[in-house]
Amino acid sequence: MESEQVLDVPIRRYIIESERSFPDVLDGIFGGISRPDITSLFGDLEASTSYEQFSSLVRQAQGTAGLMQFWQLNLHAGLTLDPLASHRTSRRLVRLIVGNPVTMGEMTRHVADAGSYAPVTILIEELPERGSRVAYDSVASAIAPYHDDAASEVARHLDAEVLTLLRQATGVPVSRTT
Repeated sequence: MESEQVLDVPIRRYIIESERSFPDVLDGIFGGISRPDITSLFGDLEASTSYEQFSSLVRQAQGTAGLMQFWQLNLHAGLTLDPLASHRTSRRLVRLIVGNPVTMGEMTRHVADAGSYAPVTILIEELPERGSRVAYDSVASAIAPYHDDAASEVARHLDAEVLTLLRQATGVPVSRTT
């Protein structure tokens, strides 16, 4: 039987502004995430014959924050050519898609829709007067409507890892709670 549902999903967005320069913030983030050859890694993961092998490959590939970069989108590239965005031409805007395949699996084994929110997006914007702005949408808030304690616990841990990294990169005190 066919059906369609609409689920309203409230998202908690963290926005961190910093006086640190865009390159410094980006370097700080890259200090905690690995940047593996993702095509090669995914090939190795798909060829895994056990969960232990899969998990071991992920552990070897992940950065100190438990995360790896899947993709980087330089959103400013299009803005620099857009005549209606002339106020943005000298500012950089980067979207990082980062995550951890084991963490994603730990969530999606309980709530398949969690795969829509992991890997996560980190948006880094260069501010006009110096400094940076970082935005991150909480995975725990995105999967809260599913009311699954196990998936939510994994999501809260993921949020904490990402937010700790972002706070360190931007110079915001890490002692805050998510």
